[in-house]
Amino acid sequence: MRDIVCLIGASGVGKTTVARHLATRSPWAGQTFYFDHIGVPSAETMEREFGGGEAWQKWATFRWIADLAERRPAIQLLEGQTRPSYIAEAAARYHDVRIHPVLLDCRREVRHHRLAFERNQPELATARMQEWAAYLRGQADALGLPVIDTSDLPVEKVAASVESLFRWDDVPTTP
Repeated sequence: MRDIVCLIGASGVGKTTVARHLATRSPWAGQTFYFDHIGVPSAETMEREFGGGEAWQKWATFRWIADLAERRPAIQLLEGQTRPSYIAEAAARYHDVRIHPVLLDCRREVRHHRLAFERNQPELATARMQEWAAYLRGQADALGLPVIDTSDLPVEKVAASVESLFRWDDVPTTP
């Protein structure tokens, strides 16, 4: 049985930072993938080719899960913004792969500070992003998914929290 851990959450929660940290260690080294690396089309292209942003996100989620399910590594990590329900729907197609969504979340004021000041992307520090974060949290809670609050934790602790959720007997992990 192979495993795919999907590290998800809204902008500013620390997904990419945590994924990059994990990617330096076994078993994640060489097996860490970033949702946006397939390319994120413009809103106009999403509308024209997919019927909107939600439809593109669903398509991209299904594409990633299909691509990773075909690979042979025992453990893989996918980082990105997508709905937990899309992951669950895509996962239902693969019976030889376990897919584990993990939501990273943080407090509103922390997200705002990270986006506006640490990342210098104030255009993302909006009420709409806060609503998206709340939506993802609601889906994760409804599906009983693990949620890690990154508000007050250094990246090393968040990474350790992600790893502590999973134990694989046949794949070594390193501290």
